[in-house]
Amino acid sequence: MTEDKVTRTLVFSVFTAVLGSFQFGYDIGMINAPQQVIITHYRHVLGVPLDDRKAINSYAINSTEELPTSLGDPTPTPWAEEEPVASASLITMLWSLSVSSFPVGGMIASFFGGLLGDQLGRIKAMLVANIFSLVGALLMGFSKLGPSHILIISGRGISGLYCGLISGLVPMYIGEIAPTTLRGAIGALHQLAIVTGILISQIVGLDFILGNHELWHILLGLSAVPAVLQSLLLFFCPESPRYLYIKLDEEAKAKKSLKRLRGSDDVTNDITEMRKEREEASSEKKVSIIQLFTNSSYRQPILVSLMLHMAQQFSGINGIFYYSTSIFQTAGISQPVYATIGVGAVNTVFTALSVFLVEKAGRRSLFLIGMSGMFVCAIFMSVGLVLLNKLPWMSYVSMTAIFLFVSFFEIGPGPIPWFMVAEFFSQGPRPAALAMAAFSNWTCNFIIALCFQYIADFCGPYVFFLFAGVVLAFTLFTFFKVPETKGKSFEEIAAEFRRKSASTKAPKAAVEMEFLGATETV
Repeated sequence: MTEDKVTRTLVFSVFTAVLGSFQFGYDIGMINAPQQVIITHYRHVLGVPLDDRKAINSYAINSTEELPTSLGDPTPTPWAEEEPVASASLITMLWSLSVSSFPVGGMIASFFGGLLGDQLGRIKAMLVANIFSLVGALLMGFSKLGPSHILIISGRGISGLYCGLISGLVPMYIGEIAPTTLRGAIGALHQLAIVTGILISQIVGLDFILGNHELWHILLGLSAVPAVLQSLLLFFCPESPRYLYIKLDEEAKAKKSLKRLRGSDDVTNDITEMRKEREEASSEKKVSIIQLFTNSSYRQPILVSLMLHMAQQFSGINGIFYYSTSIFQTAGISQPVYATIGVGAVNTVFTALSVFLVEKAGRRSLFLIGMSGMFVCAIFMSVGLVLLNKLPWMSYVSMTAIFLFVSFFEIGPGPIPWFMVAEFFSQGPRPAALAMAAFSNWTCNFIIALCFQYIADFCGPYVFFLFAGVVLAFTLFTFFKVPETKGKSFEEIAAEFRRKSASTKAPKAAVEMEFLGATETV
């Protein structure tokens, strides 16, 4: 059977596309390791308080540059007269902006990924997105030479714009070029590349590699490397046959692209599926984001899509990464940063495992297994944190729970929402749906980044009981509302949602029985 054949062109095209996802992950992780180094540099640029010996000594020990002249120079500069020292609150605000400008950029750009993909084609859209990536990387790479806080905040924001576009474009492109039988496994590579990028950024961010006073700006600017590589390789990738056939009505070009991707002259099955999809799309008017919510045939799939992405972000995974270092410290590990890298490695290994599992077990099953496992781990994590002072060995319970929580996350809730959304919709509404899902993901990411510290301070060691409750709610929602998409064509999935939508007028019990009957088949 030719349709599930893995060809060199398919591997090359998917690898090239997920370089964008790798960069996405690198951009997420790179700012964490050199946090203290960058904060010290901000103090250096803006003026260090005279009594802040710790910051001065840290800078002097770790840097070959001269200290600010305002520290030893009795003649203050005009800037020093206005603001002799940078207050602690200003430094905190600048650091918060350095971190949060990234998801803000992502939120803005996520709406335009699908639109750009439709206007320019998937390949050209990824090339255009790389312009943002390069500009952002250059601003951060040269931040040491100018007003570093301004350059880093703006560079992070522009990199966020790139990642917002990519979070829609990459799943769209790889979902459209993948054979139906491999769509889940190939779709999971987007998340695998993201967590690999995070892991690499953690490793190169170690203080003896790039996370030090001399080289931190190179760490930030290094994201230009995958951007340049991807830009070069994209010229050799075939355009999405679905885009060519359904959007541009160029069957000859679509067949040529399919033959390259499938390694066979017989592409009848793919063309037949796309023809059905095009007929469906041609009967639909162009779907706007508002219509996704007002049109009854789209409302259920878009709400399910948004809930899947909310489940991913509100599960507490970011909180786990936040807490891991302090828990490892409590457990007596002298270098907790290496244990945190260990969590990143587990993250990557289990994402790779999900690539193989997703076509065997099914998307819905893996999502449910992942969420159920995370619920149990969050309970153990909370118990471990609450009893930490009374029973020191409880830190090891918390440590084990961290590793297992991350493992369960990457089996299901990590990779699956990204490509499941693409599977829920036919060609007409898919770009708008992907844009909405990506916006939802970025918004939830931003909310967690903004609020987690306050929630953690308020709840203390009980914070993961809260996340356990949230995970349980999303698990129940998934069980009752999310259909299985494994091995089904886009048309079959869309038809299943239409059937469910049409059955809403039936008595409630009948609807529930019909829905459970449809979704329990894995």
